[in-house]
Amino acid sequence: MRNLRLAFVIAACPLFSLAQEKVDAAMMQKIRNEALNNSQVMDIAWNFTDGTGPRVTASPGFLKAANYAKQTLEKWGVKNVKLEPWGEFGKGWELEKSYVAMTAPYYKPLIAFPKVWTAGTNGLQNAEVVVISAKDSAGLDVYKGKLKGKIVIIDRNDTYNHSFKADAGRWTDEELDSMANVKPSTGGRNQFSGDTAAMRRRREEFRAQQSLANGIRNLMKSEGIIATFSTSPRSHDGTVFVQGATGNPYRVTDAESVPDLAISWEDFNTILRTVKKGIPVRLDVDIKTKFHTGDTKGYNVIGEIPGTDLKDEVVMLGAHLDSWQGATGATDNASGSAVMMEVMRVLKTLGVQPRRTIRIALWSGEEQGLLGSRGYVKNTFGDPATMQLIQPAHEKFSAYYNIDNGTGKIRGIYLQGNEAARSIFQAWLEPFKDLGASTVTISNTGGTDHQAFDAVGLPGFQFIQDEIEYDTRTHHTNMDSYDHLLPADLKQISTIVAAFVYNTAMRDEKIPRKELPKPRPAGGGF
Repeated sequence: MRNLRLAFVIAACPLFSLAQEKVDAAMMQKIRNEALNNSQVMDIAWNFTDGTGPRVTASPGFLKAANYAKQTLEKWGVKNVKLEPWGEFGKGWELEKSYVAMTAPYYKPLIAFPKVWTAGTNGLQNAEVVVISAKDSAGLDVYKGKLKGKIVIIDRNDTYNHSFKADAGRWTDEELDSMANVKPSTGGRNQFSGDTAAMRRRREEFRAQQSLANGIRNLMKSEGIIATFSTSPRSHDGTVFVQGATGNPYRVTDAESVPDLAISWEDFNTILRTVKKGIPVRLDVDIKTKFHTGDTKGYNVIGEIPGTDLKDEVVMLGAHLDSWQGATGATDNASGSAVMMEVMRVLKTLGVQPRRTIRIALWSGEEQGLLGSRGYVKNTFGDPATMQLIQPAHEKFSAYYNIDNGTGKIRGIYLQGNEAARSIFQAWLEPFKDLGASTVTISNTGGTDHQAFDAVGLPGFQFIQDEIEYDTRTHHTNMDSYDHLLPADLKQISTIVAAFVYNTAMRDEKIPRKELPKPRPAGGGF
């Protein structure tokens, strides 16, 4: 909410209700006090960012962060804490050195970052830049025999469009009202239906682009190039969007990528314009990387607060711990992982004796396609490809709550199409209206680990968060650092997630479910 309100004081009465849903007001006040006034969330976030470095799955950085989480949870008294393998991942990777500069026609330092799983350059190399311009694979023949010992960039004709909007922002009351008023029949944000001509055309264009990209990649490897550079309009104003090398070659069977770097939009276009003017451009490139293949499994961090009379039933909270390489993955997703750790600390500090078992999971492999959560769900609850369910674990599961939309505070929750949970969540948000959280929307939201649970018919939820700079500045960029975290927002998130987890663990009934989905043999439907 943009308008400031007087702090909401919870009544002394132990219970209040909305639509017959009971909420322990005294416990909500205790959670608020501990999470808002005695928070450790920023210290946890520091350990996951500055204290660890990048956390690429299977890298030394990820394992350092995972072991910190394990040891810290154990120190707090959380039980059954372990690094649990979910399946085969592939090669670990880390960056040991990176130096890039333009040396001709003049010297200029460049803002560039090696992509994950790229190979090194075997020392300092100085080479001329060649621009590849081709509309399809057939157009690549002209470059054969001309690329050995060169640095390659791909021609592009798009121009940078200036933005006149602030990087950071919060949901307005009008936007939240619109989300709350979405009807079940429309499905809400991120929904689509049908197989339109426009959709088919986009698929055809994508396949053509992929074919050209594959052709270029094969040509560069066979020709023996020094390195390749790429960019996107998002990589502007010193921000560089950087993920994995082309094809994300992390599997053990994947061949090593040629040195593959992301470069700022402005630096890329300086090089491109100069080469197109017929002026030779030369770059210094010195990249050193290291691959790890001693243990190719992927691991999640798992821990529990055991339940009491309903201990065989489970409520889960989680976030992905892995990140990309360009920064320390503060908003994606050290923030979510720190919050979930803080929730466990709050509940243990308050001496909560939950009826259901509370289980935390910090996932790996999310950036490669929800691999850690999908592997966990498949091993524990059922396979979305066949919908063969693992009982009684599937039947005794109540709900999963996820945070993975940056540092912005919670404004409500996505029902993920589960209308039966609406009145429950409305009641649970009632004590936190003064903190800006009240919106419940039927809409789905995608792209993160709650979908792994939803795919096998288990209630999985992601909270509505203020976007802050997530899509404009930090998400998968070199700017995703500790400085972009908002302490007050992370304290607010911890408070509300702790309340939801507590309420789910103490409720007489499990969270209601949607109808079971149909089998999704083509990769599980994520």
